[in-house]
Amino acid sequence: MSMDIHIIASGGIAAAIKAAGAELCSLKNADGLELLWQAGPEWPRHAPLLFPIVGRLKNDELRHNGKTYPMTQHGFARDQRFEWVSREAASCRLVLVDSEATRARYPFAFRLEVDYAAKGADLEVTFEIANPGNETLPASLGGHPAFGWPLLPGLAKEAHRLTFSNDEPAPVRRLKGGLMRPDAQPSPIKGRTLALSERLFDDDAMILDRLASTSVRYAAERGPSIELSWHGFRELGIWSKPGGAPFLCIEPWHGFASPVDFDGEFADKPGLMHIAPGASRSLSYRIRLAS
Repeated sequence: MSMDIHIIASGGIAAAIKAAGAELCSLKNADGLELLWQAGPEWPRHAPLLFPIVGRLKNDELRHNGKTYPMTQHGFARDQRFEWVSREAASCRLVLVDSEATRARYPFAFRLEVDYAAKGADLEVTFEIANPGNETLPASLGGHPAFGWPLLPGLAKEAHRLTFSNDEPAPVRRLKGGLMRPDAQPSPIKGRTLALSERLFDDDAMILDRLASTSVRYAAERGPSIELSWHGFRELGIWSKPGGAPFLCIEPWHGFASPVDFDGEFADKPGLMHIAPGASRSLSYRIRLAS
């Protein structure tokens, strides 16, 4: 087996994980159907890990203690090679620690571990962010899994919907130039149901920053379904490429892009978690597949 990709499986699921970005790159159900987007020309990723930011910072700059550091959209973890901690038949664990290269962009000590476990028809993804430094660690973390849309060839995109675990009456947020607009918009979610269409993404991602649910089911009128649930994440992004693309991203986040009018110290940015020296934070999400 390649040193850079590890495959895990249980009775109802098989997944492949790359050392590059600790990224999930394949997810098949018990019938062998590939449900994860396969990084086609419309978007060259599968399920990138967003760390230490979610979204963009103003001018792509991080400010800390009077200094400015370059920080591109969604951070650098998705482009770093993680090290394998363990590789088992149904699980694996990877780690990324700060280095001279990361500190040139993000001047903090950190240890980020990612654990993948296949259990029945579930894939459980657990993140642990530890602060080995002597100052508070400000950070955001997000998942960005992209699933096929449609889920089966021949299904209409408009036949698919998202069904949330709770009613979602709160307004949603949108982006301008990658930054959070100040005004919220009425939610297109009706009760617990979001009918999917390409037009939803004319203004880029839809962001639920007052999320009531802890899970959402993605399915069409027939065929497979995907349920994604989360723990420790507070926001949810829903995205497909404006203009139409054959994937749908369902993204549990802790954090979001800078508001358009925010230009302060990174530690004061809305949406961050603040991890004390010697402490850690655990977050997780679970993907459950059904035929």
